[in-house]
Amino acid sequence: MAGPWSLPKPLLSRSVPQARAVPLVVGLRREDPTRIWERRSPLTPDAVRRLVSERQVRVHVEHCDRRVFRDHEYSQAGAIIKDNLNEAHIIVGIKETPLPELITTPVQDLVTGKMTARTHLMFSHTAKGQTYNTALLSRFIANDLSGDPLLPRLIDYEHLTDIEGKRTVGFGWFAGVAGVLESLSAMAHSHLEIGVASPFIYTPRPHTLPSLEKLRASLREIGQRIANEGTPKKLGPFIIGLTGTGNVTNGCLSMLAELPIEHISVKDLGPLVNQQAPNLRKIYLVHAKPQDYLRRVDGGEYERQHYYENPQLYHSTFATTVAPYLTLFLNGVGWAPSFPRLMTSADLIDTLTRAKAIGGARFTNVGDISCDPGGGLEFLPRSSTLSAPFYKTRPSALPGYLPSIQMMAVDILPASIPFDASEHFSSKLYPYLEGLIEAYRAGVAPQQLDSALEDATIAAGGRLKERHRWLQDNVDKFRAEGPAAQSVTVQLPAAGVEVTASDDGGVVVAPMGVLRKKKVLLLGSGMVAGPAVEEIAKREDVQLLIASNSYVEASKLAQHYSNVAYQVVDLKEEESWAGLVAEADVVISLLPVSFHAIVAQQCIKHRKHMVTASYITPAMQSLNKEALKADVLLLNEIGLDPGLDHCSAISLVNRLKAEGKRIVSFTSFCGGLPAPDVPAVPLRYKFSWSPRGVLTAALNGAKYKLANDIYSIPENRLLRSYFPSVPVSEKFKLEGLPNRDSLPYLSTYGLGNVRTLLRGTLRYPGFSTLMESFRAIGFLEATKTIRLESWSSFLLQSLALQAPMRAQDPAAVMRALRQVITDPEDVEILHDALEWLSLVPPDSVMRTTTAMPPLPAESMAPLDIFAYLLSFKLRYAPHERDMVVLAHEVIARAPGRPEEVHRSTLVAYGGPKATAMARTVGMPVAIAALNVLDGKVGLRGVAGPTDASVYNAVLWGMEEAGLGMKERVHTGRSIEGSLVPGVRIPDAPEAEEEEVEWAAVL
Repeated sequence: MAGPWSLPKPLLSRSVPQARAVPLVVGLRREDPTRIWERRSPLTPDAVRRLVSERQVRVHVEHCDRRVFRDHEYSQAGAIIKDNLNEAHIIVGIKETPLPELITTPVQDLVTGKMTARTHLMFSHTAKGQTYNTALLSRFIANDLSGDPLLPRLIDYEHLTDIEGKRTVGFGWFAGVAGVLESLSAMAHSHLEIGVASPFIYTPRPHTLPSLEKLRASLREIGQRIANEGTPKKLGPFIIGLTGTGNVTNGCLSMLAELPIEHISVKDLGPLVNQQAPNLRKIYLVHAKPQDYLRRVDGGEYERQHYYENPQLYHSTFATTVAPYLTLFLNGVGWAPSFPRLMTSADLIDTLTRAKAIGGARFTNVGDISCDPGGGLEFLPRSSTLSAPFYKTRPSALPGYLPSIQMMAVDILPASIPFDASEHFSSKLYPYLEGLIEAYRAGVAPQQLDSALEDATIAAGGRLKERHRWLQDNVDKFRAEGPAAQSVTVQLPAAGVEVTASDDGGVVVAPMGVLRKKKVLLLGSGMVAGPAVEEIAKREDVQLLIASNSYVEASKLAQHYSNVAYQVVDLKEEESWAGLVAEADVVISLLPVSFHAIVAQQCIKHRKHMVTASYITPAMQSLNKEALKADVLLLNEIGLDPGLDHCSAISLVNRLKAEGKRIVSFTSFCGGLPAPDVPAVPLRYKFSWSPRGVLTAALNGAKYKLANDIYSIPENRLLRSYFPSVPVSEKFKLEGLPNRDSLPYLSTYGLGNVRTLLRGTLRYPGFSTLMESFRAIGFLEATKTIRLESWSSFLLQSLALQAPMRAQDPAAVMRALRQVITDPEDVEILHDALEWLSLVPPDSVMRTTTAMPPLPAESMAPLDIFAYLLSFKLRYAPHERDMVVLAHEVIARAPGRPEEVHRSTLVAYGGPKATAMARTVGMPVAIAALNVLDGKVGLRGVAGPTDASVYNAVLWGMEEAGLGMKERVHTGRSIEGSLVPGVRIPDAPEAEEEEVEWAAVL
């Protein structure tokens, strides 16, 4: 046989003994009985007849009364109807095999008569790490990493591709065909509700007729009726919108061709709906391509290659340029995190307002054939079923005067056309099946297959194939957690359900159980709480209680969700909230760091798990033994930095090690910054996070390894030890500061002996120098206190803490500045910043002082006063947005190969609802907390996110939210290489600076 799936010629030409120990048996499995609409079959009776007559194999068909082809049809084709498939060498099905029916025992080899492994073919929904199918995957994996040659091979149809990498076996086209019919039928029902009966009321639902041709004939008849009589005048010109360019869209176009279609472009939409007497005997179809609605944020035009390389530089205008004109919208375009959504929930208000002004019930009917809840159409809350194919949805922010939207989002559309879908699928699968048959007859061990079948193999011989080796962590964790971890997680399909696109034409929804409300307690209502609340509130099986000392913040957070409540407590009084811990299942602490250990003690007392974003402090670490004894998890460091940085780093490192590569260098930089379009201010920094945390971090020491040299930075010397250029992006320049002690991460990340290990913080150029100047003049003094007399005296009072001062006039102050800051340019920059902050009088009459916050009422350390001032002066304006940048660089080497530079990067921007910092801190906390709540994390004691059960879940959740890491690999230039010449370690010991004679200077 020729083709991409063919086996090596030596294998196929190997002589086959005339007398075989046993006949080859192909088994056709029945589908899961709980999937009531699944009537498709991977093999038709005609295919079975060919296997029996041309390939001389036995075909056993498992008895099923629901299958589109009846048992007697298979029997007439030469198959044997069986109650089980115990004798089958090759077992084929459509969806996952139910665990009780999965046969993993070996079967007799055709050549030797000894035992050999079976082969299972299915859409397994395991390759993306779907947790609900880890139990299935684990049945193909040996307990011993060396494997077991008698365990079966698992081949996933979704990975069968041709030489160009295109999928060859699937149902996408039929999803488009069925989606058109389901959407037209649902729309006709919607129009009845507004008093209009359209010709589409006669549209057959796809499962109601036995073949595709009969469905086409029925729609063709409706089309003829429209051509003769027209569509209702109340609806105006009938416009169908379509997106996408793949198999799904081609299926839509094929079925819509039965109607009297006139193709129009996006630019025709406005003039068409404004016509006084439009032609109602046509159906207008606008097939919107990416170039029609994707625009670059800088105003440039869409370029396909540029878009796929830089999706963050584009936004969609579909909501205003296309959507308001559509009578029915058919969405066939896919979406992936990090790419712009076709429409957000926020876009709906503008779309429906415009649509209402046009008239004709526009954009009130959507058929999302891509069926991606919360994806390209963010307002799609859940998939639907063939039993209940459509529903009304209404995002909470939608004003009452705007209509709800009817959504059709059936998750297994091809199953509604089982005959034709099966005919197509069987024809595509048959050549691959022939290859498997020949391999068994040639005596080829199933773990030694070649070609496309090998590429589509998830596991064989008791081991995961190399490209899927990263799934081993999931399997190990699943087995370690024991029977309790194998119970079904309770989730509603509308929220919190794990959904993944598949080429079987649908989405996969995790199994459902009996609903039980679970309780999460959130302590704190600060700036990162919003995204955490939103993420948790998506789960209708979860009740969230916000405990806060701010009524305004807590009530605002809870107001949009029916499953979120709040309670005002005095967080400084432990007894006011300790009882809430006792009633919760999981506790999230978003309080200041000093509170975490106190909260943890209450969690240990009441045996409740706790999750927080902060670093593990000594006080927290000291609770480890108590937590272990109480069987409690105290999960820390699960925000952005620390948190998401750990998750992505460990995942990348583990994956490279699984590929047999050695890590030789690891650098990681992270920073929260103003977006590049925010006007420059002193420090080129604004605060969406605690100003005090930024200032105290500048006083930390640091330790790291770079190019085989270890550098130790003492406390108070960090700001003079920065890296002037950290090339993590070509779009903006950044500098970097080493972040604490990097060396412990050798073991945390499992790096081994590397030449470079550096974790750092990103800032815009100039930050470190100016912040060092602020430190030198006493603004970062954290132990001594002053009672501020006026804002104009802050500089003098801070200087006075360094030594007694005899003079306080401006000239004396400038002399003091020049004494401690020797570079004239740095003095000038500092003076300009002090002027901008209104802490010294302006030099020019053209400059005026700006508003200042009220003076602190109590004595405070200069650092706290400065943080208070910066939180007022450097806060974000309403139209400004922040940015988060996280970038890892791992340099790895495979034996005998040159070094590879692997980059993993996240660049996120703030939006109308939340800052980038709030999203990248709040969402990982929420995702991790829900994972703990669902019993998917077996860790106990004080821990960070170093376990696969934590970091995989967080990475997947962030990916689904559009905050996934973007990875690329190259050779040559590296961040590591750019840092070596930029190392700045000042020689003078810190003590010499402290001995400046201030009195003599002043």
